Amino acid sequence: MGCEGIDDMSKESLSITDNRTGKSYEIDIKNGSIRAMDIRQITVNEDDFGLLSYDPSLGNTATVTSSVSFIDGDKGILEYRGYPIEQLAEKGTFLETAYLLVHGELPNKSQLENWETDITHRTMVLENVKKFMEGFRYDAHPMGMLVSTVGALSTFYPEAKNVQDESVRLEQTIRAIGKVGTIAAWAYRHTLGYPYVYPDNDLSYSGNLLNMLFRMVEDKYIPNPVIERAIDVLFILHADHEQNASANTMRAIGSSLADPYSALAGAIGSLYGPLHGGANEAVIRMLEEIETVDNIPSFIENVKSGTDGVRLMGFGHRVYKNYDPRAKLVKEMADKVFEVTGRNHLLDIALELERIALEDDYFIERKLYPNVDFYSGLIYQAMGFPVEIFPVLFAIPRTVGWMAQWSEAFGDREQRIVRPRQIYVGERQRDYVSMKDRS
Repeated sequence: MGCEGIDDMSKESLSITDNRTGKSYEIDIKNGSIRAMDIRQITVNEDDFGLLSYDPSLGNTATVTSSVSFIDGDKGILEYRGYPIEQLAEKGTFLETAYLLVHGELPNKSQLENWETDITHRTMVLENVKKFMEGFRYDAHPMGMLVSTVGALSTFYPEAKNVQDESVRLEQTIRAIGKVGTIAAWAYRHTLGYPYVYPDNDLSYSGNLLNMLFRMVEDKYIPNPVIERAIDVLFILHADHEQNASANTMRAIGSSLADPYSALAGAIGSLYGPLHGGANEAVIRMLEEIETVDNIPSFIENVKSGTDGVRLMGFGHRVYKNYDPRAKLVKEMADKVFEVTGRNHLLDIALELERIALEDDYFIERKLYPNVDFYSGLIYQAMGFPVEIFPVLFAIPRTVGWMAQWSEAFGDREQRIVRPRQIYVGERQRDYVSMKDRS
C-alpha cells in the first residue's frame, strides 16, 4: 500500500472525484497544466454537455503554446526566445531583436544586414496611403488614424490574404514592421498640421523614425545619438510581452485566416485602451495632478482609502509580482535622456512617489512595484511628445511581437478558429408576445 501511494503521488496527473455522481477521473498534467477538453468527460448523465471551466478575462487559462517570449512575474524575469531582456537592451538593437522574435535566433552579420535592408526599403508607403491619411480631420486622434490606415493596407496588398503561404507571411511581417513607423510618424505630423516627411534609408530604424517625426527644414536630419539609442531601447523593451490583450486579439483574428493587416488593426485597437497602451499617459496625468512633492503624502493617503477612485498609476502589473525588469532599464535610460532634453519637471514627483511606495507596507504587501509605464512616459514627454502619441509609440515596436505571434500560430496544428464557450444565465424558452399584449 505504501509503495502504491508513492507511485500515485509521482504520476503527472490530477485525480478528480465528482461529488454529484461519485465518479472519479484521472486527468493528465503536462507543462504544469491540464487540457480543458479533458474535463468535458465529467458529466452527470448522457444529456450533459460536460463540465466547463469558468475563467473571466482568462486570468488562469493558457490558450496557446508559444516560444516567443517568457515571463516569470514572481521573479521579475522577461525573456525573448530565452534571452534576458536586460542583455538585449544593453547589447542589441531593435531590428536585431525584431529578427530574433520573428525568426527564433539572433542573426549573424550578413543576416542582420539583409534584414535591415529589407525593412528599410519597405518604410516607404504608397501615395494613395498618404492621400488616405490626409482625409482625416485635423483633430483626429493619432491612434485612430493608425488603426484605420494599417487596416487599409490589406486593400493595397491583396496578396496578403494568402496567409497559409509561409513566404507571404514573412513578406507581410517585414512590410508591417517597415511601414508602421512611417504611418505612426505621419499620424503625429497630421495632428500638428505639418507636411509628412518621407523615410530616409541612410538612417537607422529609430533614427529614421525621429526624422519622420521631427524633421523641419533641414536638408538632412541628424538624430541625436542619445535620443536615437533611447528610442531603440524603449522599442526593445516593448516588442513583446506574452499573451496580453492585444496579442490575444491578434491571434484571435488571425485564427479566422484573416489577412495580417486586419488582425494588426485589431491588435492596435486593443492597445488603444487606457488599461493597455494608454497606461503611461495615465502616469503623466497622475503626476501632473499631484503637482508638487509636498502633495504626495495626501495623495498616498487617498490611494489607500480609495478616495474618489484615486489610483496609483504605473505601479503593479497583472503579471509581475516583483519589480518589472523593464522599469529598471527605462529608469536608467531616463537619466541619459534628461541630460540631453533637460530634466522633466515631473521627475522629482515620480522619484519621491516611487521611494515612498517601495517603503510603505501597504504597497509592499500588495506587491505594487513600478512597471515599465512609470518612467517611459516621462522620457517621451521630455522628448517633446504629447500624451496622445504615447500609445502610437507603443504600437510601433509591439508590431514585431504581434507579427511573430500571428505567424507562430500557423505552425501549431492544435490551433483552430478561436471559439470560447459561455455560461448562459439568461431566460429560456419564452413564447413571443404580440405588441398589444405587452405590458
